[in-house]
Amino acid sequence: MPRNEEDLKKEILKAQESADIASLYVLEEEAHSVFTEDDMHGYYANILDLALENLTNALESHRKMDMQEVQDFATTRALYEYAMEHYSEEAIKDASALFEVLSGLTNDAKFSSALKLHWIATLENISLDDFISKIADIELTQSNCTFYISSFTKEAQLLLDNAKIETE
Repeated sequence: MPRNEEDLKKEILKAQESADIASLYVLEEEAHSVFTEDDMHGYYANILDLALENLTNALESHRKMDMQEVQDFATTRALYEYAMEHYSEEAIKDASALFEVLSGLTNDAKFSSALKLHWIATLENISLDDFISKIADIELTQSNCTFYISSFTKEAQLLLDNAKIETE
């Protein structure tokens, strides 16, 4: 049974106070059904603020995010969504910087490899539309059930082969 708005707000506040990004993602669907679009912008801004704080802590402590740990996973997801938002808004330099950081942030080799392709695509000034239509394999990504674009076409290998950066 769905919570009433006051109970949902209390649960969200509790998650925010404990910096529990994963719980905020669990509550996301309910929040969409109750909150206005402006409220949802604030909701996602809170998730992003927590994720950026976690990123700062990880970088300062020279710690890799553990994708098996729920808060690290949720943090990584939030940062990826933020990077993709920049990419979709054609803020290529910002997206590129975020993809570069994300490519080395976690202990997940598949994620790192995928984000290196995102990063190279932005360095090569490939638009998001072209990235999705020519480089990404969206169908396979969806069947992999990843929160990030994780599968790629043969064109991706050409992009890697021609990259002007060191990706190792």
